[in-house]
Amino acid sequence: MAKNLLIVESPAKAKTIEGYLGKDFLVKSSYGHIRDLVKTDDAIDVNNNFIQKYEVPSDKKAVVAELKKLAKEAETVWLASDEDREGEAISWHLFETLGLKEDKTRRIVFHEITKPAILKAIENPRKIDYNLVNAQQARRVLDRLVGFELSPVLWRKVKPSLSAGRVQSVAVRLIVDREREINKFKATAAFKVTAIFSTGKQKELFRAELPERFNEEAAASKFLEDCKNALYQIVNLETRPTKRSPAPPFTTSTLQQEASRKLGYSVSRTMSIAQKLYEHGFITYMRTDSVNLSDTALNASSAEILSAYGEKYLQQRKFKTKSAGAQEAHEAIRPTYFEQHTIDGDASEKRLYELIWKRAIASQMSEAQFEKTTAKISISSRSENFVANGEVMKFDGFLKVYMESTDEDQESNLDDDSPNAILPPLSKGQDLQAQEIKATERFSRPPARYTEASLVKKLEELGIGRPSTYAPTISTVQNRGYVIKEEREGKQRQFTVLTLNKSEIQKDVKTEITGAEKGKLFPTDIGAVVNDFLVQHFNGIVDFHFTANVEKEFDEIAHGLKEWTEMLKAFYSPFHQEVETTIQTAEKARGERDLGIDPESGKRMSVRIGRFGPFVQIGENAENEGDEKPRYASLRSGQMIETITIEEALELFKLPKKVGSYEDKEMTVAIGRFGPYIRHNSAFYSLPKDIDPHSVTEEVAIQVIEDKRKKDIEKLIKTFEEDPNVKILNGRWGPYIEYGKLNVKIPKGKEAADLTYEEVKALAEAAEKEPKKTGRKFTKKK
Repeated sequence: MAKNLLIVESPAKAKTIEGYLGKDFLVKSSYGHIRDLVKTDDAIDVNNNFIQKYEVPSDKKAVVAELKKLAKEAETVWLASDEDREGEAISWHLFETLGLKEDKTRRIVFHEITKPAILKAIENPRKIDYNLVNAQQARRVLDRLVGFELSPVLWRKVKPSLSAGRVQSVAVRLIVDREREINKFKATAAFKVTAIFSTGKQKELFRAELPERFNEEAAASKFLEDCKNALYQIVNLETRPTKRSPAPPFTTSTLQQEASRKLGYSVSRTMSIAQKLYEHGFITYMRTDSVNLSDTALNASSAEILSAYGEKYLQQRKFKTKSAGAQEAHEAIRPTYFEQHTIDGDASEKRLYELIWKRAIASQMSEAQFEKTTAKISISSRSENFVANGEVMKFDGFLKVYMESTDEDQESNLDDDSPNAILPPLSKGQDLQAQEIKATERFSRPPARYTEASLVKKLEELGIGRPSTYAPTISTVQNRGYVIKEEREGKQRQFTVLTLNKSEIQKDVKTEITGAEKGKLFPTDIGAVVNDFLVQHFNGIVDFHFTANVEKEFDEIAHGLKEWTEMLKAFYSPFHQEVETTIQTAEKARGERDLGIDPESGKRMSVRIGRFGPFVQIGENAENEGDEKPRYASLRSGQMIETITIEEALELFKLPKKVGSYEDKEMTVAIGRFGPYIRHNSAFYSLPKDIDPHSVTEEVAIQVIEDKRKKDIEKLIKTFEEDPNVKILNGRWGPYIEYGKLNVKIPKGKEAADLTYEEVKALAEAAEKEPKKTGRKFTKKK
């Protein structure tokens, strides 16, 4: 038996580390957390210093039993969970649950899984850091108390099955506030003037822009009129050198942002891939808010830059972390071996690794050098000047490897007309000819909706959350149905273009698409209603400064500057009182809004949240048995309680509607609990998501029915005369038996088409006797 048992969090990590240690070490995985707070109300004793009651979940009992047995047999147990607060808490849970003893337990940490790092960690063990454990406990307890006490309030006052969380509620508030900013925004138009000038030499054309904009078409037209016979001359020419410096290496949040912008990855996908890269020893630890690189990394990156690009590309830098609440002294995210430009792995792993490699290596490379030229061009008939900007790269420096993206790059920018183009040779006093002058109507744009990555950036700016919480927060608000990430089509908008060619002004009215969104976060109606309820009754929970201050207190606990139970007492007493008061005094929140009067019936129209989502109602609720019942219609995708108009609401009542007939039977389009469908001959056919139920034609309805029938025929393998309810079907995972309400797997070696009714019946009866499987897969809790 091995003398040493080393416990890590994941099996992939265990496999990598086992190769670095000798036969005296057995490396095992705890599969993340091995215990958690009990699910009942007595998990935390708020009257007794917040003592917690833990349990080992059923899916971890076998793991714990094995680790206990191995720990008893080993001379020394090494706890090697991750180096952040959650990792420290996992080591503490292992210490407590496995009944380990101080004298035979060692705690080790490393921020990269390489042989030197592992061996160095073994040489420098320490004790469990209880300040870090207490900081994690404080977070876990506080979040459990908030969730357990707030959720029942929401069940009573808003809607059953809702839940609330501390950081998640702030994230929802940001998204709701942004949506309301956008809804209130009124676009204003102004005319932007650009010109194409010629030096007189062939092909020497360049673009210039008027810094001023005209608010009225008449003013823009007057300007072009004045330019008809004007003379143009360069009155000022300025050339100066400029430099551009590289961005620092990645932190958790900047990696999430850049992977979103450059690779299109969601925040959770980025973290999942980064976790794999870390566990296989390719990158350093992926949860960090430090931009620091170790001396070892600086030397390794310098050696690689000298080897791959040469001395003039090397410029060593030390970056300092700006984040005031930065956690433990981690390194930035970087490759473990800088000479490894790429890795073996799937496409997504390779792309993320190469992004990390480029960012880290570029941070130690020379500045890019440019020569920037600005030319001012006078107009003989006007006081304004055109301005032309040009930029010439003199030395690429770090840009040879990597260029950082920005959120603005992701927004479609109609005003972007290559401002850094290369200008032809110019001189002060030089006369120019205008080839074309154009005044284009441009509209101001509302604030941009958040992407997952830009929301992480905002949370970080506000000091809310930490590297380990960003991805779970973003996932939770979507899983709870408070926020939806989706694409939305834009609307057509007309704009005017006035063009001066030689001596004629031509006016064109063109069309553009505005407001199209891709992968943006939108609040749902229930998200907005819950947010408003929390803002009204629990303002502290959704207050940005309060939430950021709580994070600072966790940091103080981690550094041993604050007692964690005192911090919880100060929070819990007033919070609990707020909960009690709200349950007794707050009215139900439904987000109800009056729309006006239905022109057909003269009855009141309103919109609100219901059991199955937002809906419009015509008429009042029936109080007596003989009263006429109100009419209801569900809102369509993209519609919201706050913004739906009475005209849009009336459109919803045009369903169900008849759209024609097929096989001498009527086809009706309607919206049910599970979405829009076509009813034909007592059968129901779901409408695909890309088909609007309100615009379904007879031809489209017939196609949907035929497509479904064809799919069903392809799915059917065999039926039986003995019982028409028994079928053999083609499923996602291959052929299976549908026996009443039971789905039965076909054993290997049996041909589905050859099965007899007796064989099918026997397989179904055997399946019914089998015990139900309740075990869950091992997953690391984030």
